[in-house]
Amino acid sequence: MAEATANGLGQHALHPHDAASVAKAETHQEHPIKLYLVVWAWLFILSTCSYLVDYFGLHGYLRWSLILIFMMLKAGLIVAVFMHMAWERLAMMYAIILPPILVLVFVTMMVLEADYTLLTRIAFFGPGP
Repeated sequence: MAEATANGLGQHALHPHDAASVAKAETHQEHPIKLYLVVWAWLFILSTCSYLVDYFGLHGYLRWSLILIFMMLKAGLIVAVFMHMAWERLAMMYAIILPPILVLVFVTMMVLEADYTLLTRIAFFGPGP
């Protein structure tokens, strides 16, 4: 009776050959240290490039575009390697990667709408005082 309430299905405890198959399933694969060192090197390079954008004094859309590109590349490396998304199923990747992409699309649409609204106000009401 104790076995029936312990596992809830009334099944007997694992047999020795079942325990061996569970032990095999619980082993995990470790990635080589070289992979992590290469990713750290790329993160360092991308961070350096991001700081060089400010050092060279770039302004306007070029500055913000470069900073955002470097930021997205760094985030992609971190998610892919350190969060092990590069080895996940496609459905899981879509669940993690698709929402930020959609947010970027909607932000772009809002920026374009704001520019359109500003241009129509200037066209109808004049440039202002």
